[in-house]
Amino acid sequence: METTKNMKNSTEKPVLVFATHNPNKAREVQQMLGDAYVIKTLTDIGCHEVIPETAETLEGNARIKAMHVVEHYGLDCFADDTGLEVEALNGKPGVRTARYAGEDADATQNMAKLLEKLGGTEHRGAQFRTSICLVRGGVEERVEGVCKGRIAQERSGVDGFGYDPVFIPEGENRTFAEMSPAEKNAISHRGIAVRNMVETLLASQ
Repeated sequence: METTKNMKNSTEKPVLVFATHNPNKAREVQQMLGDAYVIKTLTDIGCHEVIPETAETLEGNARIKAMHVVEHYGLDCFADDTGLEVEALNGKPGVRTARYAGEDADATQNMAKLLEKLGGTEHRGAQFRTSICLVRGGVEERVEGVCKGRIAQERSGVDGFGYDPVFIPEGENRTFAEMSPAEKNAISHRGIAVRNMVETLLASQ
């Protein structure tokens, strides 16, 4: 098992484990934090076991993942869970956002199902919501970020991941996938949530 001590780098920057295997998500967070923190993924710490996301809420799933790392690896950790909540679908896919088209579905399949469900409806309001559970020294804290917008009629753009090619944030005519990482981070749900988390970290120093 890794320890907090040997997970620090030579400059002793504080290390936080991001409970994800997704390098894109970790890269986005690292870009936002700059060199103030060192972000490690589950892969980085050798955590390859499946962490079941069995909660009925985003908050519950975030806590399950964060506590798994804390309890099994002895490291401070934060975990997020994000849901795409579509008004015309009564808040779905919500907690099942990553598995909307099935347990083994990929982003293309998930987007295809979403666009099919919405069909030609003009009522396409939606929001992304990210809930973060941050655990440091056994103390749990929760922060959240919300980005309101709408679902596009078709996919557009090649950057980003997940539902980025079909989500148009408020005040924009471009999808997340048509924006640069910096543009997206400035307004995205995860960007807002991570900035709230950073504020929480700094306020306690």
